[in-house]
Amino acid sequence: MTQSYNGKPVLLASDLEGVFVPEIWVAVARKTGISQLELTTRDISNYDELMAMRIRILREHGLRLPDIQAVIATMEPLPGAETFMDWIRRNAQLIIISDTFYEFAMPLMEKLGFPTIFCHTLQTDRDGTVTGYTLRLPHSKRRAVRAFRELGFYTVATGDSYNDIAMLSNADVGVLFDPPETIVAEFPNFSVVRSHVALQQYIADQLRRQPAL
Repeated sequence: MTQSYNGKPVLLASDLEGVFVPEIWVAVARKTGISQLELTTRDISNYDELMAMRIRILREHGLRLPDIQAVIATMEPLPGAETFMDWIRRNAQLIIISDTFYEFAMPLMEKLGFPTIFCHTLQTDRDGTVTGYTLRLPHSKRRAVRAFRELGFYTVATGDSYNDIAMLSNADVGVLFDPPETIVAEFPNFSVVRSHVALQQYIADQLRRQPAL
C-alpha cells in the first residue's frame, strides 16, 4: 500500500545503473578489454560527449548491438536491489528514470520484475551497428520529477552520477546512492547512502517525519 506524506502519495524516482544494476558500459569494457568504455556519467557530465565517444569506440572495434546485449544477458541485479524493490513497491510508487536505452534495459527489467522505466532509444543500421540515439526529451530526469510533483506526488529521488543531480535537486527529497567521492565533495547538500538497507531506512525516516497538520 502506497504511503502518503502530508496527504500526498509517495513516489520514488530512481536511476537504474549504479542503483539497481551494475554499470552496463563498465561490464562491456571489462568483457572486451576496451578501458575507455569504463567511463560513465560518474566521470563525464556531458551526456552527448560521452555517447559520441562510445559510438566512435564501438565502430572502431567492430562491436554491434548484439555484442553488447550478449554481455547484458550475463548481468544480475546488485546485491540487495531485489529486496529493496519489494519493499518500495509496498510503500510507494516506483519509476526508474535512466539514461540507458530500452535495447539494453529490458533483459534487466525482467530480472527486477518489470518495474516502469523511462529511458532512451538506440539507432542502429541493419547489421546492428550503433549509429546514434534518440532521447525521450532533453533534461528528461529533471522534467519528469517536476511533473511528478505537479501531479501531486511527494517525490523522493535517488541516483549516483552527474546526470542525476538535476533530478535530485528538483525532487522533494534527493539522496545520492553510493556515489564516487568526487560527486560527494561537489554536491555536499545531498545526503549519501551506501547500501539498499540504508536507502530503505533513509526513506522510512523521511516518511516518519510528517509535518504537523
